[in-house]
Amino acid sequence: MLPDLRDYGRLRETFQWRIPERYNIAVDVCDRWAALAPDRPAILEVSPDWTVTPVSFGRLRAQSNRLATALSARGVGVGDRIAILLPQGEAVLTAHLAAYKLGAIAVPLAALFGVDALAYRLRDSGASALITNAAGMMKVRQIAEPLPDLDLMVSTDGTGAGAEDWGRLLAEASEDFSVADTGSDDPALMIYTSGTTGNPKGALHGHRVLPGHLPGVQMVHEFLPMPGDLAWTPADWAWAGGLLNMLLPALHFGVPVVARPHTRFDPEEAFRLMADLGIRNAFIPPTALRMLRSVGKPRDRFDLKLRTIAAAGEALGAETLNWGREALGLTINEAYGQTECNLVLSSCAAIGVSRPGFIGKATPGHEVAIIRPDGSECAPNEEGQIAIRRPNPVMFLGYWRRPEATVDKFIGDWMTTGDQAVRDVDGYVRFVGRDDDVITSSGYRIGPGEIEDCLLKHPAVSLAAVVGKPDELRTEIVKAFVVPNAGFVPSQDLASELQRFVRERLSAHEYPREIAFREELPLTTTGKIIRRLLRAEA
Repeated sequence: MLPDLRDYGRLRETFQWRIPERYNIAVDVCDRWAALAPDRPAILEVSPDWTVTPVSFGRLRAQSNRLATALSARGVGVGDRIAILLPQGEAVLTAHLAAYKLGAIAVPLAALFGVDALAYRLRDSGASALITNAAGMMKVRQIAEPLPDLDLMVSTDGTGAGAEDWGRLLAEASEDFSVADTGSDDPALMIYTSGTTGNPKGALHGHRVLPGHLPGVQMVHEFLPMPGDLAWTPADWAWAGGLLNMLLPALHFGVPVVARPHTRFDPEEAFRLMADLGIRNAFIPPTALRMLRSVGKPRDRFDLKLRTIAAAGEALGAETLNWGREALGLTINEAYGQTECNLVLSSCAAIGVSRPGFIGKATPGHEVAIIRPDGSECAPNEEGQIAIRRPNPVMFLGYWRRPEATVDKFIGDWMTTGDQAVRDVDGYVRFVGRDDDVITSSGYRIGPGEIEDCLLKHPAVSLAAVVGKPDELRTEIVKAFVVPNAGFVPSQDLASELQRFVRERLSAHEYPREIAFREELPLTTTGKIIRRLLRAEA
């Protein structure tokens, strides 16, 4: 999608969208490659005992055709919602491809979701089919409320509790299947928002969402594909970050993707995986990157072949950016977007678009602005809200069954994000915080990101989250929740030391007047800190 031009300005000026009127994600990322090179590996499955099994494009085409045939025979068709609750691996990708081929709507669900979260999404989406495994079926059996739309359940671990057996289903179905003649605007995918504020909403995307992501992926992965590229992300493929920041774009380019099912991120295991398989391109959320910092001298211990690391989902911070350069020998490229409209800001160190403390610049093909409440554009260095102009191929079609919420998401043709930021005279955007994350104290507006980044510079801090606590005198005070590193014992002395540390490096109005130590912080399944829970506690 992006030519290999080593100049950001030329990229912006020469870029043109070329999205076919008739387009299907499954044909693009699977059947096209299966016709060209059926034995070419699409994914490399890594089992718990570290056995590596290649899965070819040819096999994925055959298996997804079989699944689409079986689902169609059971009444699943165009526009139906197919919920997919599976860990990284062949099955989850097969399920997605089958849904797209049917003209149905894939509804990815994270393996870490609890019973209530699953029940809400299954009911809200009106999913008529669920494809899962034994662990998922165990959760579904605990849902007390009826799910009247759910007619079919398929388990990759065999029959039981009303589920059909995945293996038998595919074995008995034909490989001959005619893919639905979908347009680029036809619904393909519905990803629920993280739910950091209020109930999650289903963001409905058309098939064009994949080509819409390609410029952003090529920016942060420095002109993917390059010879020898091999992709991996620890992010669940149910999240936009795992599915659209890595899996589907990599397959579009014919780059194989490593699949490693897991439920908890382990820094040592992550480095071992990247070294043993020779991973070249990794998408790693900022929280996971901060956890990687606990592993000392990784290049001395692991034979890493990394070419690019991309990060998105929350602010990366200058400290983690500097760690990447020192510990890994590369610049982590940051990106920004939302479930509704993703990868619209990005960095690319290969062409000099990288600045500590800033996300990056507008990705070629996207018009991004910092706007005031009335929709007018802010002046350089004036704080406002990040907004993206429509039409835009990566932008959602709307919220599922919530037309009012869709309308409220826009000011004119600007899709609002609820994220506060400033843009400097060079076009770099610095993230300040979400509208509800920004702290107002003694007349100052304080973004939590800078304080969290400062705390992370202290050797005692593993993770940190900053919120505003109501205060009669100052409106709010800054309160920090800190997970200490191994070897550091929570105490008032340590809290005082951290307060001095921030005050000396930032300012008197930004230092945390209260610090609470925690063994862990509440995170969404996408690795974002759930600050509303911390605000409620504060």
